[in-house]
Amino acid sequence: MEAANKRNEQRRETFRKEERLRLRTLVERLFAEGKNIYEFPLRLTWRIVKEGEMEEMFRHGVPEGIGKMQVLFTIPKKKRRKAVDRVLMRRRLREAYRLNRLPLKEKVESDGGIRSLEMAFIYLKDENCDYAEIEEKMQRLLERLARKIKGKGE
Repeated sequence: MEAANKRNEQRRETFRKEERLRLRTLVERLFAEGKNIYEFPLRLTWRIVKEGEMEEMFRHGVPEGIGKMQVLFTIPKKKRRKAVDRVLMRRRLREAYRLNRLPLKEKVESDGGIRSLEMAFIYLKDENCDYAEIEEKMQRLLERLARKIKGKGE
């Protein structure tokens, strides 16, 4: 009984579909117009989309299910040839992001001028990293991004 109450008190930190950057238009714009932050072995490409800008991108209105923060994880085939290695690193990146995104999410949601924050995490190293290193770099990247967003809002 006590374990069930404890589970109900904790917030679920699942990685929902609304948080995945999956629309081609948004991905193309992110890589064309986005800014980069490096923290080897990761590169973060990010872009803030305002409300009016989101409306202009789509002819028939903004599609359902676009969240305040959208993210894409990519591990280039050129860097990690084997699919099992790419899948492993993608899982590690996703888990590190999922567990460390909340402070950034709160900042984005409190800023009324941001319709969506688009991010792409790109893995740059030729060999697999352990989870601890990935998580440390992910925390640094998210902290740096939060500072940049805070600076833009002021």
